[in-house]
Amino acid sequence: MEKISGVVIECVKGDITSQPDVTAIVNAANAQLRRGGGVAGAIHRAAGPRLEEECRPLAPIKPGEAVITGGYDLPNCYVIHCLGPVYGVDKPEDVLLANCYRNALKLAEKQGIDSIAFPAISTGAFNYPVAEAAKIAFKTVVEMIPELENVKRIRFVVHSSRDFDIHKEVLSRTLDQG
Repeated sequence: MEKISGVVIECVKGDITSQPDVTAIVNAANAQLRRGGGVAGAIHRAAGPRLEEECRPLAPIKPGEAVITGGYDLPNCYVIHCLGPVYGVDKPEDVLLANCYRNALKLAEKQGIDSIAFPAISTGAFNYPVAEAAKIAFKTVVEMIPELENVKRIRFVVHSSRDFDIHKEVLSRTLDQG
């Protein structure tokens, strides 16, 4: 856990749908905002069918875009859905990935959300290399901190031990570079 200008940044190994102490979780969504595999499937299963009903008129979204819905049966008030870039397909993928984090934080801020949990967007089926994606995520979040008035806790939730170790190392390096 690190604190920058009053904002806590942390990285945990776990399940994005089991973060009861954060107000919003982020869905690594598909363009149609439907139940899918990976993070999207887990979030939709945990939230229940009303989530997909609310998502339907908001779709499709483009890479880098974010939309917000209720959390329904999740322990969180909100779900912010971001469509990450497919590595090697959606260009420029680094800008699009950074936009996911930037746009999610802007939505959270606008909604008055105090805490948010992110998955490792685009690193699953979209094949973004984990270390490179983590570097973009942490750099973007740190750059956004001066603009945040409401968001005071930003958590990164990663599923595997390998990805958790990579994220911890990249976060440490990002903060050391200031």
